[in-house]
Amino acid sequence: MSQNGKPKIAFFDFTCCEGCQLTVIDSLQTHPELLDVVDIVQFREAMSEKGEDYLVAFIEGSCTRESDEERLRKIREQASIVIALGACAHLGGINSLKALHPLEDVRKYVYGDKADWYETYDARPIDAVIKVDGEIPGCPIDRDEFIACVKALLMGKKLPIPDYPVCVECKLKENVCLFKKGKVCLGPITRAGCNAICPTYGASCEGCRGYITNPNDDSMREVLAEAGLSVDEITSIYTMFTTYQVQQKMKQGKETV
Repeated sequence: MSQNGKPKIAFFDFTCCEGCQLTVIDSLQTHPELLDVVDIVQFREAMSEKGEDYLVAFIEGSCTRESDEERLRKIREQASIVIALGACAHLGGINSLKALHPLEDVRKYVYGDKADWYETYDARPIDAVIKVDGEIPGCPIDRDEFIACVKALLMGKKLPIPDYPVCVECKLKENVCLFKKGKVCLGPITRAGCNAICPTYGASCEGCRGYITNPNDDSMREVLAEAGLSVDEITSIYTMFTTYQVQQKMKQGKETV
């Protein structure tokens, strides 16, 4: 805590586009009152100072290097609360797609004849390395949800992350189901909280917020198959953001593709 009694907060980035942190900056422009009740001591996107004394750590980005693990552990040792910020930190995100191909092939494709210069391994969410106290999902995160989560943290409450599907939000917005328009969508199994932004504008939900508790995978795959998707196409949409989770289920014998 600061001398003025405000909790100290730090933001960290690993492998990501930093779009979630930009969303944080955007949200603080419309909710500047939050800056009156917290002290941000480290936030590379917004300030040059780097305080190492913090109570809450927001981490964006997936773990993609062995050296990342030590940095994550140091953050965990310092912070009383660690929050995964966005799909990459929460799920492994799009970065984990490289696990679908031989790592050496990926290295050569990305770095060419400099492949040996760069340290890398299969991407994973940060909770595969350290204990996480909560997640704010999305790619990027939703600004209103971020503000609600910060307020909940300040009051010692549980993060207000929904555990019902995006379809609920689509119904509330009176959207016509994309399946009726000849498109496909992972809304039936994806966690809501984004206000169904993609389906509202005619784009398929690809699961960037992760899946609800106990999603009905079998029925979802049947619906996608009935919509004309091949096994490879179903695998593709399922692994856009959640390759790591699909692979973990396969290792446990709970996933078929």
